[in-house]
Amino acid sequence: MTSNSSIYKKQTLSIDDYVDGILNKNRMILARAITLVESNAKEHIKIAQELMRRILPYSGNSIRIGITGVPGVGKSSFIETLGAYILEQGNKLAVLAIDPTSSISGGSILGDKTRMEKISRDERCFIRPSPSGGMLGGVARKTRESMLICEAAGFDIIFIETVGVGQNEITVRSMVDFFLLLMLSGAGDELQGIKKGIIEIADAILINKADGPNKPIAELARNEYERALHYISSATEGWKTHVYTCSALTGEGISEIWDVIQDFKIKTKESGIFASHRNSQRLEWLHRIIDEHLKYIFFKHPQIAESLPSFEKLVKDGKISPAEAAEKLINLLGI
Repeated sequence: MTSNSSIYKKQTLSIDDYVDGILNKNRMILARAITLVESNAKEHIKIAQELMRRILPYSGNSIRIGITGVPGVGKSSFIETLGAYILEQGNKLAVLAIDPTSSISGGSILGDKTRMEKISRDERCFIRPSPSGGMLGGVARKTRESMLICEAAGFDIIFIETVGVGQNEITVRSMVDFFLLLMLSGAGDELQGIKKGIIEIADAILINKADGPNKPIAELARNEYERALHYISSATEGWKTHVYTCSALTGEGISEIWDVIQDFKIKTKESGIFASHRNSQRLEWLHRIIDEHLKYIFFKHPQIAESLPSFEKLVKDGKISPAEAAEKLINLLGI
């Protein structure tokens, strides 16, 4: 690491400062780099793009794990227990925890560092809570960039904790290698209530809080979900999704689910599916960025900005269909 640590306290950092700090695993620079890529300020966007270009060759050497679950399932407790276990195995862990965004302040509500006290104190672990910004999919807009920055800083395990579960939570699938769905016990009711789409994209389902008197109930839930999986195609080609139980409180089942993830990594790399999925995800990322830019250009266009309120009123009053209004607005672009 560079001996001149004073550069890390500078108010404005150069690209070289950022790259040097990230590659030398300076946590302060890492945090500032993620803040930079999350910024919407014009002066930051260009710098962030150059930073990503510079660190891209050093990224990609991790396994990316998406973790989601129903409210109250204990995602943070599970992440802390699993995180502590894999740190003991000599790994370096980054947790990108996507917090719900406050509709009032626009800021992050939950504050994951306060919920993962043990691993947050470990120098081998980096936790970054970020507001979702109300984005569908429960994933912060720049989570992909943050993930690559963490990989360039040497973190070989990346957790992405999403807001919850729902039809729009599946965005995380497009950026991770392994998708883990946490569930509560009480077989039957939860199975009916959860969206089928979430189960279809899970590489493993894990029943948490399987301890004490809840343990036999958790086993019943495991059997129920396992039977349901017979009617659903596996999320990853060549891999069979199964259901497991664990207790974040006692640690039981934690090593088993980690072995499952390791087995998944080995088998999908051997089959070529791992690399194939990464390639597809990069293309999807490209298309999402194009969509974002086109949407921005559309709403910032002077004629669109001027005409949109009147068309919105016409649609709201039922005097014109949304499809017709959209077509007329798009025609204003002259394309």
